[in-house]
Amino acid sequence: MSIRDNLDISAYLVLGPENTLGRPVPDIVAQALDAGFTCVQVRSKVAGAREIIDLTGQVARVIAKTGKTGQVALLIDDRLDCALAAREQGIAVDGVHVGQSDIPVEVCRKLLGPDSIVGLSARCDEMLEYVKTADMSLVDYLGVGPLHETATKRDCGRAADGSIITKSFEDLSELHAASPVPIVVGGGVKVADLPALKATGVDGFFVVSAVCGEPDPHAAAKELVDTWNRA
Repeated sequence: MSIRDNLDISAYLVLGPENTLGRPVPDIVAQALDAGFTCVQVRSKVAGAREIIDLTGQVARVIAKTGKTGQVALLIDDRLDCALAAREQGIAVDGVHVGQSDIPVEVCRKLLGPDSIVGLSARCDEMLEYVKTADMSLVDYLGVGPLHETATKRDCGRAADGSIITKSFEDLSELHAASPVPIVVGGGVKVADLPALKATGVDGFFVVSAVCGEPDPHAAAKELVDTWNRA
């Protein structure tokens, strides 16, 4: 049984060293896991390859220490090279998360193998069309957003007037109905959004600053998880 078979993206943490207010990445991950988070993605636009591999190793050790290796998926954003290099060093990394303009999912799947996880982000405005036309058998889940404008994701789609294209709950319900794979939604997600978000039928939420930018990451993470589970 591979982690692909029991992938849980209900509470999904995305982070890099630039998101943690100077606190160590593994410490934030440990607090989030203790609060019930189910998936971790190492994502950094400032760290080099070696730092990303090292961070991934640190996070893998945190996951192992909590006894959740094989339950909590550990993914690297965008950097297939880092995922392969980390594995070469014996780090338990489960896969990658890529965007439509990154390395093609076919290549990720071929090089990572059938038991790895490949997640995909597509631009909001294109996602429904993508789901209906693409070969979804190579993808384990879709990352969709932003729900709101957010400082951690400045490269999302923009409308003709320059405004950021966000996802409404109606859009998400439609996307959930059309998608053969699970969907996780992020981009400025707050506790107050979670009941309406869960009502769309999507499988989870992802956050950066709602945990990493909080004074007490554990309390913030627990409130998110508890609210999602109760909704």
